[in-house]
Amino acid sequence: MEIPEQDAAHMARAVELAGRGHGTTSPNPVVGCVVLDAAGAVAGEGFHAYAGGPHAEVVALAQAGERARGGTAYVTLEPCDHTGRTGPCSRALLQAGVARVVVAVADPSPKAAGGAARLRAAGVAVTMGVLAGAAERVNEEWLTYARLGRSHVTWKFAATLDGRSAAEDGTSQWITSAEARADVHRLRAASDAIVAGIGTVLADDPRLTARPVIDGAHGSDSGPSARPGPSARPDVNARPDVNARPDVNARPDVNARPDVNARPDVNAVSGPNARSGPSARPGLSSEPDPDGDLGRNARLDLIGGSHPDVELGPAVRPAAGVRTPLRVVVDTEARTPPTARALDDAAPTIVAVADDVDTDLKADLLRLPRRDGGLDLHALLRELAAREVVSVFLEGGPTLAGSFMRQGLIDRVVAYVAPALLGSGRAALGAAGVQTIGELHRLTFDEISPIGPDVRLTARPIAQPGREQ
Repeated sequence: MEIPEQDAAHMARAVELAGRGHGTTSPNPVVGCVVLDAAGAVAGEGFHAYAGGPHAEVVALAQAGERARGGTAYVTLEPCDHTGRTGPCSRALLQAGVARVVVAVADPSPKAAGGAARLRAAGVAVTMGVLAGAAERVNEEWLTYARLGRSHVTWKFAATLDGRSAAEDGTSQWITSAEARADVHRLRAASDAIVAGIGTVLADDPRLTARPVIDGAHGSDSGPSARPGPSARPDVNARPDVNARPDVNARPDVNARPDVNARPDVNAVSGPNARSGPSARPGLSSEPDPDGDLGRNARLDLIGGSHPDVELGPAVRPAAGVRTPLRVVVDTEARTPPTARALDDAAPTIVAVADDVDTDLKADLLRLPRRDGGLDLHALLRELAAREVVSVFLEGGPTLAGSFMRQGLIDRVVAYVAPALLGSGRAALGAAGVQTIGELHRLTFDEISPIGPDVRLTARPIAQPGREQ
């Protein structure tokens, strides 16, 4: 359909706002909202900042006040129509007297869907599908989780220009620069779970946590990652095309506001609904790790820094604890050493093992069926989704990455490529189910950004007929 220029521009702004919630809303979606008054002027803006906090529509309507009556609301995801930790946004829009609602993407969740129908039944004009492509991209982790019932997977690797992730003797520190490693750690902090294979655990004994990088002292080329950071941020207001990708790869500051004087501090409403325990999605620990693991405040700073003009409320500075990504070790035969650093108390850890393996390993074990010489990774991602793990960042060596690729479970690839050559050594990707050139896995680039002396490439697989997705 042909999209009116005004609708495209305001929805592009809503998509940009939605991106500000990345890393803090899980297991909820990221959502942005722009409210116009009856004369067509912007009266309010908002985004969903954290699970349990006010939804984007509520924030924007609160800012708009009476100016919302007779106006238009642009929302990146269909307004919810159920009562959870907060009330239904469809009713909030009706109570505010909005005359028209423009929606980018229909809500696929049976529990929350139905907002558009309720609005139409009450006489509100509803337009669906405006900038759907851009809105889906900014919310792709949650949409994968909601539509497919599994966690969304990003595979990150670091390599030389000739595709080597380690030298012949297995050494890999450091292939990429301190800037790239800092970017990786900033991105890890926004994931729900970090997944590594037993090969990586045995070879490197990684902690699988997000740590700040100072002068290159911390970090690893073999460490997990999340989506690319804020170093390259397209101007969504200048690219209202549905095929344009606005701020998907950036990690904007959830505390900062483009106009702090015009909007309330959405972070000052209530605390995040973090969960603890080994089977929970993110864990809680009473203090930030002395080796540099992120507390929630540091985690938000890594995602985008803090705004000097915004007072941080209790939602950003919880007194009780901090959120950390869940650690998952894929270990078919239960070979994880009890002294492995991935089993320490810095974060909750799950060890995924074959359902027929006999082990006395003292850990939170997730037993899964075998498949393809390893574990059924579909079952793994379904189990993680059941624990409200929306986004997974795949860490580790080529074997596990190849298994995920063969089973069609990699949704996004983030590669840090260093201007260096090895000529031999370990490849970044192992056996991926390709026997002939016609079977290679095709991807499309989303972003190419310089990170210090290195280049960060973000790409996603192209669906191919006959290949598992």
